[in-house]
Amino acid sequence: MLGTPILGQFGPFLFAAPFKLHQVGWCSAILRSLQSARRQGRRYLYTLNTAGLKTTKFGLSLECTVADNCIVTSKYNIITFLPVNLFEQFQEVANTYFLFLLILQLIPQISSLSWFTTIVPLVLVLSITAVKDATDDYFRHKSDNQVNNRQSQVLQNEKWMNVRVGDIIKLENNQFVAADLLLLSSTEPHGLCYIETAELDGETNMKVRQSLSVTSELGDPDKLAQFDGEVVCEPPNNKLDRFSGTLYWRDCKYPLSNQNMLLRGCVLRNTESCYGLVIFAGPDTKLMQNSGCTKFKRTSIDRLMNTLVLWIFGFLVCMGVILAIGNAVWERKAGSLFQNFLPWDPSVNNFLFSAFLSFWSYVIILNTVVPISLYVSVEVIRLGHSYFINWDRKMYCSHSNTAAEVRTTTLNEELGQVEYIFSDKTGTLTQNIMSFNKCSINGHAYGTCTMQKNKDFSSWNPLADGGLCFYDGSLLEAVKTGDLVAHEFFRLLSLCHTVMSEEKTEGALVYKAQSPDEGALVTAARNFGFVFCSRTPGTVTVHELGRPVTYTLLAILDFNNIRKRMSVIVRNPEGRIRLYCKGADTVLFDRLHPCNHELMNITTNHLNEYASDGLRTLALAYRDLTEDEWEEWAELYRGAGRTVDFREDRLAAAYEEIEQDMMLLGATAIEDKLQEGVPETIAILSLANIKIWVLTGDKQETAVNIGYSCKMLTDDMTEIFIINGHTVQGVREELRDAMKEEETQGLGKACSLGNGFSEKPKNPTSPTSLLESISGEFALVISGHSLAHALEADMEYEFVETVSVCKAVICCRVTPLQKALVIELIKRHKKAVTLAIGDGANDVSMIKTAHIGVGISGQEGIQAVLASDYSFAQFRFLQRLLLVHGRWSYLRMCRFLCYFFYKNFAFTMVHFWFGFFCGFSAQTVYDQYFITLYNIVYTSLPVLAMGIFDQDVPEQRSLEYPKLYEPGQLNLLFNKREFFICITQGIYTSVVLFFVPYSVLSHATQSNGIALADYQTFAVTTATALVIVVSVQIALDTGYWTAINHFFVWGSLGSYFTILFVLHSDILFSLFPQQFNFLGSAQNTLKQPVVWLTIALATVICIAPVLAFRFLKVELKPQLSDTVHTGSHRSGYAFAHQEGFGELITSGKNMRLSSLALATFFKEKDSTEMRG
Repeated sequence: MLGTPILGQFGPFLFAAPFKLHQVGWCSAILRSLQSARRQGRRYLYTLNTAGLKTTKFGLSLECTVADNCIVTSKYNIITFLPVNLFEQFQEVANTYFLFLLILQLIPQISSLSWFTTIVPLVLVLSITAVKDATDDYFRHKSDNQVNNRQSQVLQNEKWMNVRVGDIIKLENNQFVAADLLLLSSTEPHGLCYIETAELDGETNMKVRQSLSVTSELGDPDKLAQFDGEVVCEPPNNKLDRFSGTLYWRDCKYPLSNQNMLLRGCVLRNTESCYGLVIFAGPDTKLMQNSGCTKFKRTSIDRLMNTLVLWIFGFLVCMGVILAIGNAVWERKAGSLFQNFLPWDPSVNNFLFSAFLSFWSYVIILNTVVPISLYVSVEVIRLGHSYFINWDRKMYCSHSNTAAEVRTTTLNEELGQVEYIFSDKTGTLTQNIMSFNKCSINGHAYGTCTMQKNKDFSSWNPLADGGLCFYDGSLLEAVKTGDLVAHEFFRLLSLCHTVMSEEKTEGALVYKAQSPDEGALVTAARNFGFVFCSRTPGTVTVHELGRPVTYTLLAILDFNNIRKRMSVIVRNPEGRIRLYCKGADTVLFDRLHPCNHELMNITTNHLNEYASDGLRTLALAYRDLTEDEWEEWAELYRGAGRTVDFREDRLAAAYEEIEQDMMLLGATAIEDKLQEGVPETIAILSLANIKIWVLTGDKQETAVNIGYSCKMLTDDMTEIFIINGHTVQGVREELRDAMKEEETQGLGKACSLGNGFSEKPKNPTSPTSLLESISGEFALVISGHSLAHALEADMEYEFVETVSVCKAVICCRVTPLQKALVIELIKRHKKAVTLAIGDGANDVSMIKTAHIGVGISGQEGIQAVLASDYSFAQFRFLQRLLLVHGRWSYLRMCRFLCYFFYKNFAFTMVHFWFGFFCGFSAQTVYDQYFITLYNIVYTSLPVLAMGIFDQDVPEQRSLEYPKLYEPGQLNLLFNKREFFICITQGIYTSVVLFFVPYSVLSHATQSNGIALADYQTFAVTTATALVIVVSVQIALDTGYWTAINHFFVWGSLGSYFTILFVLHSDILFSLFPQQFNFLGSAQNTLKQPVVWLTIALATVICIAPVLAFRFLKVELKPQLSDTVHTGSHRSGYAFAHQEGFGELITSGKNMRLSSLALATFFKEKDSTEMRG
């Protein structure tokens, strides 16, 4: 087993990178004190291999091969920008296609158009895109430099990027942790330090970390220099909540856990300084392991356009082959007769070679079926849509002074096609603010009366928190009159927690809790007379009704997702030992003494009431311990803590043994305040057939309660499946049981069809009966350890099949990387557009993985915003981003593309028909200036205006009718079918524009009797008819007229005539006679009445079928947008709702409507209005 050489940095500590030493996959990190080497200025290199450990002497210039601490989130640098960016841009098939055409145009034998007609637009497109990409990457570089250049004390001041594995770092208060560190010592007593982990898990509350007691005295460099230990630890991984290792020092071994680690991204708080040893640096840190890589995101329309360009190129080749064959036949049969008049070029010696050159000439002439201006226009439209989002005042948060921001301009239309939303919980759905709401003590419920906001407790408790909103007079009276159970209830809340306190001024306590609900519970106890004041590693001091009492803290039995409870064991000043426990009622009730049966039933009823209100509940209990019981259990506890193998399992077994035969005190109910508008937003997005998943690192109970609060979960659901298995087989069995239950309800097949459609019931009598007939609502809640098994290759299909049937999915206790893997799974199996939204650094990985990433600029740092494509301040803005801006962007882009392909096929195919009448000589119908200006001047601005400003319904209607969003999910407005319809219309228009003028002008004469059948008159007539027809067509396609639309449409038409007369004027001819040889053609042609009659006839023939088709479509098969648009102008009655819909909303059932049901509802509603 070969190792990799690792070199330490600064000082005597050398660190060997993780290597597999045993079959169990553990790794070794070795630290040695080499005083003699330090004195001689040498460093030692450790290499692990099959022969063991070797040392080799090297000079100071040797470079380290371990990952350094420099992070890079940017995509380019100065050297790689040009090649990498061009490589990315030429992944666009169209760019490669135009480069190929440019090469062809440089060959004079086959090109009938100047090379500049292609190279100028191509360079323009590449330059605009490159500037945009460079600007985006500049901000990434700026962010990287800001982080990498932070100062860190590595026994001297050093930049973060220069920190190496094996360095000992000194951290001071309010500094960011530079790398993953093993905490060695701290200025706080007992080696404690306090950190804030918002960049890791999104929680802004302080957490405590503690060094090993044997290293806690290493508080200065001299003592640190005497440290010569060996650390055996796990390899780099993405598990934020776990670290496993062992320190071997002075012939003893000491277990290391996550409590001894300071992870990169944390901030040191309320601690003067501490020392830490770098275990992992740079990309090996847990934060970076969870960050994922920056991905090049492209929309589904971009991918479709690449396919269509290939098809168009194939069609172009076919047309070129047909015309080349025609050229060969004509040259052989007729061309040979014209050799004296029209001889072949010297390089052409036979008709086959002439046909070969003709093929390439026609490829160049007909390339405008996909002009390069298409991609410039697409970028301009996307930029316009981005500014609309940035300028939207309804997405501006005045509280935080934060506006919406588009950070990636290339994804706007994909906002109109989202099917899955993956959301973080803390800080995204919630405000991260908890409030004590209700409680049950000894069978009595409190808090059911109307609460008085900010009740003043200071009259009898000067240490009370004035911000508490909970008040119940009867409970306060019970505390004042000495109710022992009430006292014990609040004593438990003041002792059983991990909250840290800070006294900023005398009597002004500030609590720093690991979770907001713990802070709410301790604050409630504080206001009712049991004030938690301070703690040390061995004591907790509480002011009980004004009297300070110090308890000896004997043990903390910490919370985890399996135990679902937390306990502390304390000794009071009288010497009595008591265990206090709080946790989920489902696990705590099983551990109560049998004498609690009656009280448990009453408390259960109270808990059910609280849960129905969406409150977060906990049950509270205690147990008295004798001295012998404590001593016996303490020995078992200490032995489990010293164990290296299966330490967590042995500690859990010890906890289980002591947490038995407890006495029930009561229960608490806490409200986790949602952000403003979250339930309404989720309801509207659900009606838009968007499935919302919650991916959170919080515990299961917290996530489920939030699911109820925001109406993702309801009591009316048929079943809520809990997947909580700890083995592969256990998870598989639970998933299969869930699938069987779904199949039993008969909805498995219907719901798995996707897009929210289910089989239509036969003969529904009314919308109400239709809605009531829909049953089988399922939800699924899965924990992180179960999800790890469900994401394995042999089980992921079963997992996807199960969750596809569910209306709501909540994943709890998931790591940041698991969030990304879930999204990747849905992308791979469902082929749906995904959106991830979060606010913390722990959400960065999923934001980068999803098709669209949205960052909430909240209280948890800016990492999510920096990694996102869109950012704003509140979750509720998501409905406007998708249903208004996203839907409009998709609609506009689809209409733009349909019209663009139509107008260019109409323009280009005229050359194809003309080839049959010009001897297949690659002669163009129009002059080269019209060909150049057609897509740049004559038709570019009108279609841009439509692509930027167009609407089918007002924004308010988009929010009132979420079903309008569904065409984007089904990709109905621009797909392969719509593309063929557009090009068919374009080909039909080209046939009319060529053959109508050709047929009329071939027999027409001027007023003086001179024939009009000349090439220049035909070219001017056809070009004029083309510009008028496409202008009328875009006027019909535009659904929302602005002054800009009018100016661009009619202004472009006017500019055509202005430029036409200028190009055919005497002035340009006299200056450039070789370039402008259509002297007077425009003036002579357009003064002929027959020409205008021809143009009018061609316009009517082109437009009349379009008008007829659209009229019949609206009348016979209207879309919902047609009905909504018509209704918005037709209905003047304020209450046009159908009876029963209000009751449906208040019942919550409208959250679960299928697309078919809602469509039927609106259809019948609108038909009722029309009849009225």
